Amino acid sequence: MKSEPYRQLESLPIDGLSLDELFDVTPMSLWLEDYSELYVLFEQWRADGILNLGTWLAQDPQRIRQCAASIRIQRVNRQTLKLYGAESAGALMARLSDVMRDETLDGLASEMQQLWENGKSFKSTSVNYTLDGRRMDIALRGVVLPDRLRRWDQVLVAVEDVTELQHSRRSALVNESLAREFFQQAPVSLWVEDFSQVKKLLDEVRDRGITDFRTFLDVHPEFVERCMSEIRVLDVNGYTVQLFRAKNHQDLLSRLDEIFEDEMAVSFAEQLIDLWDGRLFQQREVRNRSLAGDVLHIHMQLSVFAGHEENWDLVLLALTDITARKKAEAYLEYLSKHDVLTQLKNRSFYVDELDRLRRKRVDLLSFIVLDLNNLKAVNDTHGHAAGDALLRRMGEVLNKAIDPPASASRIGGDEFMVLLPGKNESQAAQVLTDIRRLIDLNNQFHGGTALSVSVGIATARGHDDFDRAIRAVDQAMYAEKREHHAYIRDEAAGGA
Repeated sequence: MKSEPYRQLESLPIDGLSLDELFDVTPMSLWLEDYSELYVLFEQWRADGILNLGTWLAQDPQRIRQCAASIRIQRVNRQTLKLYGAESAGALMARLSDVMRDETLDGLASEMQQLWENGKSFKSTSVNYTLDGRRMDIALRGVVLPDRLRRWDQVLVAVEDVTELQHSRRSALVNESLAREFFQQAPVSLWVEDFSQVKKLLDEVRDRGITDFRTFLDVHPEFVERCMSEIRVLDVNGYTVQLFRAKNHQDLLSRLDEIFEDEMAVSFAEQLIDLWDGRLFQQREVRNRSLAGDVLHIHMQLSVFAGHEENWDLVLLALTDITARKKAEAYLEYLSKHDVLTQLKNRSFYVDELDRLRRKRVDLLSFIVLDLNNLKAVNDTHGHAAGDALLRRMGEVLNKAIDPPASASRIGGDEFMVLLPGKNESQAAQVLTDIRRLIDLNNQFHGGTALSVSVGIATARGHDDFDRAIRAVDQAMYAEKREHHAYIRDEAAGGA
């Protein structure tokens, strides 16, 4: 992957932090990358008749290298520099060939296949190297952000170092003499539990002729609670005590009811169904709480020890804290659906929401389109910072005026669309009245350039009427826009 000068992200206050600061302090390695050349390459291959990208890449290793060469890294955050042992972003970029070696290409092929199929996101596992040469197993997830100038010109990639976890799994209990020391020192939360009574309870249900175990649990939810009460925790390791912020082992084991969230019964029911079906190795995500009350997002791996498959008296649970990853994913999800400048929804959300309402066959949907009248003049006269301030003010107005299930999206540079499902003409007109009132209040509060909008409003009756209403709302807005420009010209001529 090639590097180029890093573009600044727009500034957005979130809990007292700008978007730049939030990007920088996120406790996970983040890379902002430009995939626009890759998009062009994919379109070329599609035009050439390529249908199966995986097969196409496998036929010639140079093709995956061509994909890698078309990706450009724009920016990384502090955690990335720390993770790779780099003094600066420039130092990291200068040595990308040391960081991403041939092993990286295997994971990249999977990422390319996912982007080829969905065009929105990807995830994979791969291998990178730190600048001091340490091999690092990584898990990464990328999401295509809203386009700025070209298709796919903003892709945010989150990288997680899973080296210790992978090493732990590869070398788990290599020999009995090291097993205890490994258990105590393992950098993941390990629980050894006895499920033998759970096994007996399931066998009793099976002996009663029950075959549809899921339905049985729906009818007898108390059975889940009974099975949970029969699990015996035999031991936990030191990392577990730290993770759940307990004073010691005994403190943890005596307060297990404080750890498990209310939804734990639902998750455990799924574990029981898997065990019923013979799946003695399971992985799933659950939520727990530390004894300090903090929510912990956990990746749980359950496995019955070899040789104990008959009675389940030794079961290992490995819990990995993925709270930081979940926060990063929430951050990525926010960016994929929001315009960072105005905090409104973005065009991508608007398109998806309109498709959703079509599929839902909504009978009544009103549209309000608003176009800022003076954004270009403000940008030309006072600079883009002043124009951005005007856009933020418009975002403040619409965020205040619009409540779910309605939505307000920035669908262009100075254009905004409000979707009002279930609202007729008079109700939509009332919403527009509220928006204009808030614009007046905003203009009274802010000095300088006043907010001024040209507006179109229309109502669709039935999902097959959406396109007509969208055309009507655009025509109405452009008619009002022409009137506004005519008025400005007349004012200028009168002043002359």
